[in-house]
Amino acid sequence: MSVSKFDNKIGIIGGCGHIGLPLGVALATEGFDVTLIDINPIAVNAVNSGICPFMEEGIEDPLKKAINIGSLRARLDVEVISELDVIVVTIGTPVDEHSSPVPRIFLDFFESIKMYLRSGQVLVLRSTVFPGTSKWLEEKLRNLGVDLAFCPERIVQGQAIKELYSLPQITSASSEDALLRVDTIFGTFSPAIVHATLEEAEFAKLFLNAFRYIQFAATNEFFMLADSAGVDYANIHRVMTEGYPRAAGLPRAGLSAGPCLLKDTQQLIAFGQNQFQIGNAAILANEGLALRLIAISERLVNLKECTVGVLGMAFKADNDDIRSSLSYRVRKMLQLKALNVLSSDPYVIDDSTLVPEEELLERSDLIILCTPHKRYKNIDFKGKILIDIWNLQGAGLLFLGEKN
Repeated sequence: MSVSKFDNKIGIIGGCGHIGLPLGVALATEGFDVTLIDINPIAVNAVNSGICPFMEEGIEDPLKKAINIGSLRARLDVEVISELDVIVVTIGTPVDEHSSPVPRIFLDFFESIKMYLRSGQVLVLRSTVFPGTSKWLEEKLRNLGVDLAFCPERIVQGQAIKELYSLPQITSASSEDALLRVDTIFGTFSPAIVHATLEEAEFAKLFLNAFRYIQFAATNEFFMLADSAGVDYANIHRVMTEGYPRAAGLPRAGLSAGPCLLKDTQQLIAFGQNQFQIGNAAILANEGLALRLIAISERLVNLKECTVGVLGMAFKADNDDIRSSLSYRVRKMLQLKALNVLSSDPYVIDDSTLVPEEELLERSDLIILCTPHKRYKNIDFKGKILIDIWNLQGAGLLFLGEKN
């Protein structure tokens, strides 16, 4: 079977989100006809106006160009699926309030689009799924003459455009024809294609996210051990990593969260019937770090008499995404202990409780730097006590005094 990249009309479900929109822009830039399908009318209107509804480096110009030339558009109606050749799905398996995966979402999703699917199409899963989901969905789709592919995304949020063009792409599919089609699609911008079975691709996506989460847990455990001994971990980290290549990958201590790392670790724990012990330990370490920050605060001041500022509410630096951000856990615990709690973030727009940065700096007795936005490196903290677990200021965990 010979496949031209122009043989396929591509649709992306969840197309105005963090995974779908950068992919859609990249595909439209490479000459594909791309339809973004999303249930959020605000995001759809923004994208059709050439505006990215979230922070993503380097997306503005190619987005506007693709919209203007007509190779990309966003729509609310799912019925358009019937007109497409390839449908990319960016819906992943969520985790409920009991930390249990909810794979049923794919049953509900399949039932909601089944009437629009037609023989000869390829359905491409892009987000994390619970192990075994691909095999189950493959059987459902086979009866409709639709092939399944799983091509997991591995991008860093905020750097998607750059990384789509620089990282190898994992592809897997239920047939050789479907594999050739997705190889052709992703091969237009990815520097290399790595083949896997559907099951291997499922685990590769989960394992990569869990591994990263475990790396953060290790350094956070080190931080808590050093803190228990009264030693500043920031300086220990410098001593371990300076000029020593085998420690170059050791992250700094800090609040480790976001919509994927914890969730995917929880999925592996559930799949392994709670026998994924290092995953359990990683959750205790990373989630427990928020508690340690409260304990450090209590060592420094009488919280009942203090106004505490929580600086940075996004789940990662230089981003506007607050999903699963541990800054909110820190704030919630402080609200039970402190006289007043203020929070601020220059990029977050989905939280009406935030105050301007200057107000937080002026009114706070103690400030906890939760998200290491680059703009905070040279900020004047006006002589306030600062808990800087990221060592962004370069003065260790505690910083007292004005920035020179």
